[in-house]
Amino acid sequence: MTSFDADPATRVRNVFERHAAVGLHHGAQLAVYDGGERVLDLATGTVGPDGPETTTDRRHLLFSCTKPYAGVCLHHLVDRGDIDYDDPVRDHWPAFAESGSEKAEATVRHVLSHQAGLPYGPFDEAYDQWDDWDAAVAAMEELEPKFRPGTTAAYHALNYGFLVGELVRRVSGQPIDAYARDHVFEPLGMADTSIGLSVDEPDDVATLSGFASGERCREAGVGLDGGEADAAALFNRESLHRAVIPAATGVGTARDMARFYACLANGGELDGTRLLDAATVEAATSVQVEVERDATMKVPRRYALGFERAGTAWDKYGTLAPRTTFGHGGLGSVVGWGGPESGLAMAYVTNGVRDETEHGQRACEMADAVRRAFGE
Repeated sequence: MTSFDADPATRVRNVFERHAAVGLHHGAQLAVYDGGERVLDLATGTVGPDGPETTTDRRHLLFSCTKPYAGVCLHHLVDRGDIDYDDPVRDHWPAFAESGSEKAEATVRHVLSHQAGLPYGPFDEAYDQWDDWDAAVAAMEELEPKFRPGTTAAYHALNYGFLVGELVRRVSGQPIDAYARDHVFEPLGMADTSIGLSVDEPDDVATLSGFASGERCREAGVGLDGGEADAAALFNRESLHRAVIPAATGVGTARDMARFYACLANGGELDGTRLLDAATVEAATSVQVEVERDATMKVPRRYALGFERAGTAWDKYGTLAPRTTFGHGGLGSVVGWGGPESGLAMAYVTNGVRDETEHGQRACEMADAVRRAFGE
Protein backbone atom coordinates (compact mmCIF):
# COMPACT_ATOMS: atom_id res chain seq x y z
CA MET A 1 0.00 0.00 0.00
CA THR A 2 1.28 3.45 -0.90
CA SER A 3 1.59 5.91 1.97
CA PHE A 4 -0.40 9.13 2.18
CA ASP A 5 2.88 10.96 1.59
CA ALA A 6 3.30 9.48 -1.88
CA ASP A 7 3.69 11.84 -4.81
CA PRO A 8 0.48 13.38 -6.25
CA ALA A 9 0.32 11.21 -9.35
CA THR A 10 0.65 8.02 -7.29
CA ARG A 11 -2.11 9.05 -4.89
CA VAL A 12 -4.51 9.64 -7.75
CA ARG A 13 -3.45 6.44 -9.50
CA ASN A 14 -4.30 4.47 -6.34
CA VAL A 15 -7.93 5.63 -6.46
CA PHE A 16 -8.09 5.09 -10.21
CA GLU A 17 -6.76 1.53 -10.00
CA ARG A 18 -8.96 0.66 -7.03
CA HIS A 19 -12.13 1.56 -8.95
CA ALA A 20 -11.25 -1.03 -11.58
CA ALA A 21 -10.00 -3.61 -9.07
CA VAL A 22 -13.27 -3.65 -7.11
CA GLY A 23 -15.29 -4.11 -10.31
CA LEU A 24 -16.86 -0.71 -10.92
CA HIS A 25 -15.95 -1.15 -14.60
CA HIS A 26 -13.76 -3.35 -16.78
CA GLY A 27 -11.54 -0.54 -17.97
CA ALA A 28 -11.04 3.19 -17.69
CA GLN A 29 -8.98 6.22 -18.66
CA LEU A 30 -8.10 9.28 -16.59
CA ALA A 31 -6.42 12.45 -17.80
CA VAL A 32 -5.65 15.62 -15.87
CA TYR A 33 -4.30 19.02 -16.88
CA ASP A 34 -2.82 21.49 -14.42
CA GLY A 35 -2.87 24.77 -16.32
CA GLY A 36 -1.52 24.10 -19.79
CA GLU A 37 0.38 20.95 -18.76
CA ARG A 38 -0.98 17.42 -18.93
CA VAL A 39 0.06 15.88 -15.61
CA LEU A 40 -1.76 12.54 -15.82
CA ASP A 41 -2.73 10.24 -18.69
CA LEU A 42 -3.70 6.83 -17.29
CA ALA A 43 -5.43 3.67 -18.50
CA THR A 44 -6.33 0.49 -16.65
CA GLY A 45 -8.29 -2.72 -17.14
CA THR A 46 -9.66 -4.15 -20.37
CA VAL A 47 -11.57 -2.86 -23.37
CA GLY A 48 -14.56 -5.03 -22.47
CA PRO A 49 -15.46 -8.06 -20.34
CA ASP A 50 -13.29 -10.31 -22.52
CA GLY A 51 -11.30 -7.71 -24.39
CA PRO A 52 -7.62 -6.82 -24.57
CA GLU A 53 -5.92 -4.39 -22.20
CA THR A 54 -7.17 -0.86 -22.60
CA THR A 55 -4.85 2.00 -23.55
CA THR A 56 -4.88 5.77 -23.27
CA ASP A 57 -5.73 6.12 -26.97
CA ARG A 58 -8.56 3.57 -27.05
CA ARG A 59 -11.78 5.35 -28.02
CA HIS A 60 -14.85 5.12 -25.80
CA LEU A 61 -18.44 6.17 -26.24
CA LEU A 62 -18.86 9.46 -24.42
CA PHE A 63 -22.65 9.58 -24.00
CA SER A 64 -23.76 13.04 -22.83
CA CYS A 65 -20.20 14.31 -22.54
CA THR A 66 -20.78 14.89 -26.26
CA LYS A 67 -23.13 17.78 -25.42
CA PRO A 68 -20.39 20.33 -24.59
CA TYR A 69 -18.62 19.49 -27.85
CA ALA A 70 -21.83 20.23 -29.75
CA GLY A 71 -22.52 23.35 -27.71
CA VAL A 72 -19.06 24.78 -28.39
CA CYS A 73 -19.86 24.63 -32.11
CA LEU A 74 -22.68 27.11 -31.47
CA HIS A 75 -20.41 29.23 -29.27
CA HIS A 76 -17.91 29.31 -32.14
CA LEU A 77 -20.65 30.63 -34.42
CA VAL A 78 -21.48 33.28 -31.81
CA ASP A 79 -17.81 34.31 -31.90
CA ARG A 80 -18.08 34.70 -35.66
CA GLY A 81 -21.18 36.87 -35.33
CA ASP A 82 -23.36 34.39 -37.22
CA ILE A 83 -25.83 33.74 -34.40
CA ASP A 84 -26.78 35.24 -31.03
CA TYR A 85 -27.83 33.47 -27.85
CA ASP A 86 -31.09 35.40 -27.72
CA ASP A 87 -32.09 34.70 -31.32
CA PRO A 88 -35.35 32.77 -31.54
CA VAL A 89 -34.64 29.30 -32.92
CA ARG A 90 -37.29 29.99 -35.53
CA ASP A 91 -35.21 32.84 -37.01
CA HIS A 92 -32.69 30.29 -38.26
CA TRP A 93 -35.06 27.32 -38.62
CA PRO A 94 -38.50 28.56 -39.73
CA ALA A 95 -40.15 25.12 -39.73
CA PHE A 96 -39.21 24.66 -36.07
CA ALA A 97 -42.31 26.51 -34.87
CA GLU A 98 -45.30 28.46 -36.14
CA SER A 99 -45.08 32.21 -35.79
CA GLY A 100 -46.82 33.41 -32.65
CA SER A 101 -46.87 29.99 -31.01
CA GLU A 102 -45.51 29.23 -27.56
CA LYS A 103 -42.82 27.08 -29.14
CA ALA A 104 -41.69 30.06 -31.25
CA GLU A 105 -40.53 31.74 -28.01
CA ALA A 106 -37.67 29.24 -27.66
CA THR A 107 -34.26 30.88 -28.13
CA VAL A 108 -30.76 29.57 -28.70
CA ARG A 109 -30.08 30.33 -25.03
CA HIS A 110 -33.06 28.19 -24.01
CA VAL A 111 -31.81 25.27 -26.11
CA LEU A 112 -28.30 25.40 -24.66
CA SER A 113 -29.58 25.62 -21.06
CA HIS A 114 -32.30 22.94 -21.27
CA GLN A 115 -35.09 25.52 -21.04
CA ALA A 116 -36.59 25.02 -24.53
CA GLY A 117 -39.55 23.00 -23.23
CA LEU A 118 -38.77 19.99 -25.44
CA PRO A 119 -37.06 17.54 -23.05
CA TYR A 120 -38.47 14.36 -24.56
CA GLY A 121 -40.94 12.95 -27.06
CA PRO A 122 -41.72 9.87 -29.14
CA PHE A 123 -38.38 10.10 -30.97
CA ASP A 124 -36.55 9.27 -27.72
CA GLU A 125 -37.79 5.68 -28.15
CA ALA A 126 -37.29 5.49 -31.93
CA TYR A 127 -33.86 3.84 -31.63
CA ASP A 128 -33.76 2.64 -35.22
CA GLN A 129 -34.26 6.19 -36.53
CA TRP A 130 -31.63 7.95 -34.46
CA ASP A 131 -29.15 7.67 -37.33
CA ASP A 132 -31.57 9.40 -39.73
CA TRP A 133 -30.90 13.14 -39.44
CA ASP A 134 -33.91 14.15 -41.53
CA ALA A 135 -36.18 12.06 -39.30
CA ALA A 136 -34.69 13.70 -36.20
CA VAL A 137 -35.26 17.18 -37.63
CA ALA A 138 -38.85 16.33 -38.53
CA ALA A 139 -39.42 15.00 -35.02
CA MET A 140 -38.12 18.25 -33.49
CA GLU A 141 -40.43 20.25 -35.76
CA GLU A 142 -43.46 18.17 -34.77
CA LEU A 143 -42.77 18.21 -31.04
CA GLU A 144 -44.93 20.45 -28.84
CA PRO A 145 -43.49 22.04 -25.68
CA LYS A 146 -43.97 20.36 -22.31
CA PHE A 147 -43.63 23.79 -20.68
CA ARG A 148 -43.35 27.39 -21.85
CA PRO A 149 -39.76 28.03 -22.99
CA GLY A 150 -37.73 29.86 -20.39
CA THR A 151 -39.99 29.11 -17.41
CA THR A 152 -37.99 26.20 -15.96
CA ALA A 153 -35.36 23.64 -16.91
CA ALA A 154 -35.66 19.95 -17.78
CA TYR A 155 -32.71 18.00 -19.12
CA HIS A 156 -33.06 17.40 -22.88
CA ALA A 157 -31.28 14.04 -22.97
CA LEU A 158 -31.39 13.51 -26.76
CA ASN A 159 -33.25 16.50 -28.14
CA TYR A 160 -30.54 18.93 -27.01
CA GLY A 161 -28.23 17.41 -29.61
CA PHE A 162 -30.68 17.41 -32.49
CA LEU A 163 -31.69 21.01 -31.76
CA VAL A 164 -28.09 22.24 -31.44
CA GLY A 165 -26.98 20.18 -34.43
CA GLU A 166 -29.65 21.51 -36.76
CA LEU A 167 -28.96 25.09 -35.69
CA VAL A 168 -25.27 24.56 -36.48
CA ARG A 169 -26.15 23.07 -39.87
CA ARG A 170 -28.54 25.85 -40.83
CA VAL A 171 -26.25 28.67 -39.74
CA SER A 172 -22.93 27.28 -41.00
CA GLY A 173 -24.04 25.05 -43.87
CA GLN A 174 -22.07 22.14 -42.38
CA PRO A 175 -23.36 19.06 -40.54
CA ILE A 176 -22.37 19.30 -36.90
CA ASP A 177 -19.96 16.37 -37.02
CA ALA A 178 -18.00 18.11 -39.77
CA TYR A 179 -18.18 21.49 -38.04
CA ALA A 180 -16.90 20.04 -34.78
CA ARG A 181 -14.06 18.28 -36.60
CA ASP A 182 -12.98 21.42 -38.48
CA HIS A 183 -13.42 24.03 -35.75
CA VAL A 184 -12.98 22.17 -32.43
CA PHE A 185 -11.26 18.80 -32.60
CA GLU A 186 -8.60 19.36 -35.26
CA PRO A 187 -7.53 22.85 -34.08
CA LEU A 188 -7.12 21.58 -30.50
CA GLY A 189 -5.29 18.42 -31.54
CA MET A 190 -8.07 16.11 -30.33
CA ALA A 191 -7.08 13.47 -32.86
CA ASP A 192 -9.09 10.60 -31.37
CA THR A 193 -12.43 12.40 -30.95
CA SER A 194 -15.43 12.74 -33.26
CA ILE A 195 -19.22 12.89 -33.15
CA GLY A 196 -19.99 9.44 -34.51
CA LEU A 197 -17.56 7.25 -36.43
CA SER A 198 -17.05 8.01 -40.11
CA VAL A 199 -17.88 5.35 -42.68
CA ASP A 200 -14.22 4.58 -43.40
CA GLU A 201 -13.21 4.07 -39.76
CA PRO A 202 -13.16 0.67 -38.04
CA ASP A 203 -15.53 0.28 -35.12
CA ASP A 204 -12.93 0.01 -32.38
CA VAL A 205 -14.99 1.65 -29.64
CA ALA A 206 -14.58 0.01 -26.23
CA THR A 207 -17.38 -2.39 -25.28
CA LEU A 208 -19.83 -1.16 -22.64
CA SER A 209 -21.10 -3.29 -19.78
CA GLY A 210 -24.13 -2.61 -17.61
CA PHE A 211 -23.64 -3.29 -13.90
CA ALA A 212 -26.39 -4.07 -11.42
CA SER A 213 -26.81 -1.71 -8.51
CA GLY A 214 -24.68 -2.34 -5.47
CA GLU A 215 -24.37 -0.25 -2.36
CA ARG A 216 -25.78 3.19 -2.90
CA CYS A 217 -24.30 6.35 -1.53
CA ARG A 218 -27.29 8.49 -2.41
CA GLU A 219 -31.01 8.38 -3.10
CA ALA A 220 -32.23 5.79 -5.58
CA GLY A 221 -34.58 6.59 -8.44
CA VAL A 222 -32.83 9.65 -9.83
CA GLY A 223 -31.27 10.18 -13.22
CA LEU A 224 -32.42 8.80 -16.54
CA ASP A 225 -34.77 5.82 -16.56
CA GLY A 226 -33.75 2.49 -18.04
CA GLY A 227 -31.69 -0.54 -17.05
CA GLU A 228 -27.94 -0.31 -17.20
CA ALA A 229 -27.61 -3.57 -19.14
CA ASP A 230 -30.19 -2.42 -21.70
CA ALA A 231 -28.43 0.91 -22.18
CA ALA A 232 -25.07 -0.81 -22.64
CA ALA A 233 -26.51 -3.23 -25.20
CA LEU A 234 -28.20 -0.43 -27.15
CA PHE A 235 -25.11 1.75 -27.31
CA ASN A 236 -22.84 -1.15 -28.22
CA ARG A 237 -24.54 -1.25 -31.63
CA GLU A 238 -22.23 -0.28 -34.47
CA SER A 239 -25.10 1.63 -36.10
CA LEU A 240 -25.19 3.97 -33.12
CA HIS A 241 -21.42 4.32 -33.01
CA ARG A 242 -21.67 5.61 -36.57
CA ALA A 243 -24.76 7.78 -36.01
CA VAL A 244 -24.45 11.54 -35.57
CA ILE A 245 -26.32 12.05 -32.30
CA PRO A 246 -24.78 15.24 -30.88
CA ALA A 247 -26.13 14.54 -27.40
CA ALA A 248 -24.81 11.01 -27.08
CA THR A 249 -22.50 9.49 -29.71
CA GLY A 250 -19.26 11.33 -29.34
CA VAL A 251 -16.39 8.88 -29.35
CA GLY A 252 -13.03 9.76 -27.92
CA THR A 253 -10.58 9.54 -25.07
CA ALA A 254 -10.07 11.04 -21.64
CA ARG A 255 -6.84 12.58 -22.96
CA ASP A 256 -8.74 14.60 -25.57
CA MET A 257 -11.56 15.55 -23.22
CA ALA A 258 -9.20 16.85 -20.55
CA ARG A 259 -7.48 18.93 -23.23
CA PHE A 260 -10.83 20.43 -24.24
CA TYR A 261 -11.61 21.45 -20.66
CA ALA A 262 -8.08 22.74 -20.07
CA CYS A 263 -8.51 25.05 -23.04
CA LEU A 264 -11.80 26.43 -21.73
CA ALA A 265 -10.52 26.73 -18.15
CA ASN A 266 -7.71 28.86 -19.60
CA GLY A 267 -10.15 31.29 -21.20
CA GLY A 268 -10.45 29.48 -24.54
CA GLU A 269 -6.78 29.18 -25.51
CA LEU A 270 -4.26 26.36 -25.19
CA ASP A 271 -0.78 25.89 -26.66
CA GLY A 272 -1.20 28.91 -28.92
CA THR A 273 -4.56 27.80 -30.31
CA ARG A 274 -7.56 29.95 -29.49
CA LEU A 275 -10.80 28.00 -29.63
CA LEU A 276 -13.14 30.72 -28.33
CA ASP A 277 -12.87 34.34 -27.28
CA ALA A 278 -12.47 34.67 -23.50
CA ALA A 279 -15.73 36.63 -23.23
CA THR A 280 -17.57 33.85 -25.06
CA VAL A 281 -16.13 31.25 -22.67
CA GLU A 282 -17.34 33.32 -19.74
CA ALA A 283 -20.83 33.55 -21.25
CA ALA A 284 -20.88 29.85 -22.14
CA THR A 285 -19.96 28.74 -18.63
CA SER A 286 -22.12 31.24 -16.69
CA VAL A 287 -25.14 29.94 -14.80
CA GLN A 288 -28.36 30.55 -16.74
CA VAL A 289 -30.87 28.75 -14.57
CA GLU A 290 -30.94 26.90 -11.24
CA VAL A 291 -33.74 24.49 -10.38
CA GLU A 292 -34.43 22.61 -7.18
CA ARG A 293 -35.84 19.68 -9.15
CA ASP A 294 -35.00 19.19 -12.79
CA ALA A 295 -38.11 17.71 -14.38
CA THR A 296 -36.10 15.01 -16.15
CA MET A 297 -33.32 14.20 -13.69
CA LYS A 298 -35.43 14.86 -10.57
CA VAL A 299 -32.51 16.49 -8.74
CA PRO A 300 -31.21 20.05 -8.36
CA ARG A 301 -29.33 21.37 -11.38
CA ARG A 302 -27.37 24.48 -12.30
CA TYR A 303 -27.18 24.90 -16.08
CA ALA A 304 -24.82 27.09 -18.10
CA LEU A 305 -24.90 27.15 -21.92
CA GLY A 306 -24.09 23.58 -22.92
CA PHE A 307 -22.45 22.85 -19.58
CA GLU A 308 -23.49 22.08 -16.02
CA ARG A 309 -22.11 24.02 -13.09
CA ALA A 310 -21.02 22.60 -9.75
CA GLY A 311 -22.83 23.62 -6.60
CA THR A 312 -25.33 20.90 -5.74
CA ALA A 313 -25.04 17.64 -3.85
CA TRP A 314 -26.00 15.80 -7.04
CA ASP A 315 -23.30 16.84 -9.45
CA LYS A 316 -20.22 14.80 -10.39
CA TYR A 317 -17.42 17.30 -9.85
CA GLY A 318 -16.42 16.37 -6.30
CA THR A 319 -17.26 17.49 -2.80
CA LEU A 320 -14.35 19.95 -2.99
CA ALA A 321 -15.45 21.56 -6.26
CA PRO A 322 -15.73 25.36 -6.33
CA ARG A 323 -19.10 26.56 -7.63
CA THR A 324 -17.29 28.00 -10.64
CA THR A 325 -16.44 24.48 -11.88
CA PHE A 326 -18.13 23.68 -15.20
CA GLY A 327 -18.42 20.36 -16.98
CA HIS A 328 -20.74 17.54 -17.98
CA GLY A 329 -21.36 13.91 -17.14
CA GLY A 330 -22.37 11.02 -19.37
CA LEU A 331 -24.68 8.07 -18.74
CA GLY A 332 -23.15 6.26 -15.79
CA SER A 333 -19.72 6.20 -17.38
CA VAL A 334 -18.00 9.45 -18.17
CA VAL A 335 -17.34 12.91 -16.72
CA GLY A 336 -15.24 15.92 -17.63
CA TRP A 337 -14.77 19.31 -15.98
CA GLY A 338 -12.66 22.44 -15.84
CA GLY A 339 -11.84 24.81 -13.00
CA PRO A 340 -11.28 28.40 -14.16
CA GLU A 341 -9.84 29.48 -10.81
CA SER A 342 -7.21 26.75 -10.55
CA GLY A 343 -6.72 25.81 -14.19
CA LEU A 344 -7.30 22.15 -13.32
CA ALA A 345 -9.15 20.01 -15.84
CA MET A 346 -10.08 16.33 -15.52
CA ALA A 347 -11.68 13.67 -17.69
CA TYR A 348 -12.63 10.21 -16.43
CA VAL A 349 -13.86 7.74 -19.04
CA THR A 350 -14.99 4.19 -18.30
CA ASN A 351 -16.83 1.34 -19.99
CA GLY A 352 -19.02 0.45 -17.01
CA VAL A 353 -22.57 1.81 -17.02
CA ARG A 354 -23.82 2.05 -13.45
CA ASP A 355 -26.84 3.76 -11.97
CA GLU A 356 -26.72 7.50 -11.45
CA THR A 357 -26.05 7.41 -7.72
CA GLU A 358 -23.11 5.02 -8.02
CA HIS A 359 -21.72 6.97 -10.95
CA GLY A 360 -21.87 10.12 -8.85
CA GLN A 361 -19.96 8.45 -6.04
CA ARG A 362 -17.03 7.24 -8.15
CA ALA A 363 -16.84 10.45 -10.23
CA CYS A 364 -16.77 12.63 -7.10
CA GLU A 365 -14.19 10.44 -5.39
CA MET A 366 -11.92 10.73 -8.41
CA ALA A 367 -12.39 14.49 -8.65
CA ASP A 368 -11.60 14.95 -4.96
CA ALA A 369 -8.44 12.85 -5.31
CA VAL A 370 -7.28 15.04 -8.21
CA ARG A 371 -7.93 18.27 -6.31
CA ARG A 372 -6.15 17.04 -3.18
CA ALA A 373 -3.17 15.88 -5.22
CA PHE A 374 -2.76 18.95 -7.38
CA GLY A 375 -3.60 21.58 -4.87
CA GLU A 376 -6.87 23.23 -5.90
